[in-house]
Amino acid sequence: QVQLVESGGGLVQAGGSLRLSCAASGNVRVIETTGWYRQGPGKQRELVAEITNGGVTNYADSVKGRFTISRDNAKHTGSLQMSSLKPEATAVYYCTATSRDRWARYSHWGQGTQVTVSS
Repeated sequence: QVQLVESGGGLVQAGGSLRLSCAASGNVRVIETTGWYRQGPGKQRELVAEITNGGVTNYADSVKGRFTISRDNAKHTGSLQMSSLKPEATAVYYCTATSRDRWARYSHWGQGTQVTVSS
């Protein structure tokens, strides 16, 4: 089993920057793709960014050029650097990871961290 814990959320002014971090524990050697989702007030969860264990990235159109996802496989950590933040980015952000064993594939979720962007 894999456990994920996010940190780094908080209040920031529009146009500012914030860096979120994610620490993984448990059976970390089985982790494949990692990423970040967010859920704003009254909205469904949406994918913000993801990165494979080989370093290939994918971003939502709304954050391309402003957010950067990264991971350190040796330290079992990941991060999301957010720049030029807009009020629309206000949401709970979740760290995610996928894994598999001989029987099934799994998705793992952190507890979430609040990001609030003021105008």
